[in-house]
Amino acid sequence: MALFGKKNANYISAKETKRISKENRKITSEIEKKRNRKNIPESEYITTMKNPENVVEFDNVHTYFFTDIGTVKAVDGVSFEIPQGKTVGVVGESGCGKSVTSLSLMQLVQRPQGQTVEGEIRFNTGDKAYNIVNTPTSVMQKLRGNELSMIFQEPMTALNPVFRIGEQVDEITKLHNPDMSKEQIKARTIEMLELVGIANSEGVYKMYPHELSGGMRQRVCIAIGLACNPRLIIADEPTTALDVTIQAQILDLMRNLKDKINSSIMLITHDLGVIAEMADYVVVMYAGRVVEKGTASEIFNHPSHPYTIGLMRSKPVVGKKVDKLYSIPGKVPNPIDMPDYCYFRDRCELSCDKCQGSYPGVVKLSPTHEVSCYRYADRPEAGWLATVHPGEGGNAHE
Repeated sequence: MALFGKKNANYISAKETKRISKENRKITSEIEKKRNRKNIPESEYITTMKNPENVVEFDNVHTYFFTDIGTVKAVDGVSFEIPQGKTVGVVGESGCGKSVTSLSLMQLVQRPQGQTVEGEIRFNTGDKAYNIVNTPTSVMQKLRGNELSMIFQEPMTALNPVFRIGEQVDEITKLHNPDMSKEQIKARTIEMLELVGIANSEGVYKMYPHELSGGMRQRVCIAIGLACNPRLIIADEPTTALDVTIQAQILDLMRNLKDKINSSIMLITHDLGVIAEMADYVVVMYAGRVVEKGTASEIFNHPSHPYTIGLMRSKPVVGKKVDKLYSIPGKVPNPIDMPDYCYFRDRCELSCDKCQGSYPGVVKLSPTHEVSCYRYADRPEAGWLATVHPGEGGNAHE
């Protein structure tokens, strides 16, 4: 009988759902009303880069989804930079906020439920710097595809099944180059298809997506993304649906094309092998927050956050035989009701007494290597930015 009388922590009443829904609609309506104003002055969305060498700067970005059962904090205070001409790998488990971070940059988060409610995303076009969070849709349409583009995770769903390949690649060129003739647009499309390694470009131009293999469809998506020589390419799990040999070809292709058009790449993946091969810098995300960031060498040779260490331990190693691959214990906390302490504490095998405090601040292990973990802090207060040298806060591999 005691079991029937026990309150279910996962249960929410219809009355409570109605109250939450009403409050969230009020919040999203106010945000949408502000966003949909006409003739928004440039002063509201033109900004200044902290470092002009960066193409993108995420600064304390919060992107929430206002649902009927509560507010999902998908991205909860993310900060990192993407330097010009470099590749930044964003890694973490499924659901950690990687894709939502990139969609926030592209202003493609599903509205009105999804909203970037705080922080700045500064994008450097060379001539101007835009705060993407406040940029009007009309201005964003000129930037999206032209200055920054996205290669989506699944090419079969990214491509429209009822249009031929040529029409879909033509569209992006035509949109941003209205003065070009049909012949010039087609020539540009053929050139892009050849650039991404499609031999029969004239034939593929007339085909439908279902007539192509997975690797060919992925190449078409890359051609669409690169059609206007963007300053930033966002690649969201670009090799997930491909076999290993095609993966290597696609990665080589992206690396060569990035150097050819001098673009930057934001590479989103859960594959540490891809990160090791492609990235100059690595950002490790967990439950909507950045827990560690640094150069690829620092992250792979000196992983410091227990979550990063767990990710490294869970990957197979060539030449090392094990009965069972390591798996990080426990599960990610509920994104609607996040704890007020370190989100990884309940799963952490390296936790210490200091971890009982509130969410840890940022510790600089080197000029480029930062980690949010009490094991490296000089003092337990939240919000600190302490500078310690590797080893002072304890050995991460103990």
